[in-house]
Amino acid sequence: MTENSDSGEIIVTVEEEIIDLIPRYLEHRRKDIKAINKAVEDSDFESIRLLGHSMKGSGGGFGCDEITDIGDRMEIAAKEKNSDVIMELTHQLSSYLDRVRVVSIPNKDI
Repeated sequence: MTENSDSGEIIVTVEEEIIDLIPRYLEHRRKDIKAINKAVEDSDFESIRLLGHSMKGSGGGFGCDEITDIGDRMEIAAKEKNSDVIMELTHQLSSYLDRVRVVSIPNKDI
């Protein structure tokens, strides 16, 4: 679940079993930004497509539906070789990563 707070912070709630995995997942997305920027410089749209596809597939599993959405749009933009859209999506991803705060909710099955 995602909420926007008055401060602009994005609060994502996840099951407590995966909370320890989130910092590493988000750090990998920061590395993706660097890789995407380099790939744009090199006109390597296939690498960008693969990174977008990966984000599309993983975001929801970590409670980050916005990453899923950005990844989906990134994959499409890479197929279209649209560097402007790719750079805008990269900016959106960076802004999301700067503002997101992940909190855990207790597992109700325990």
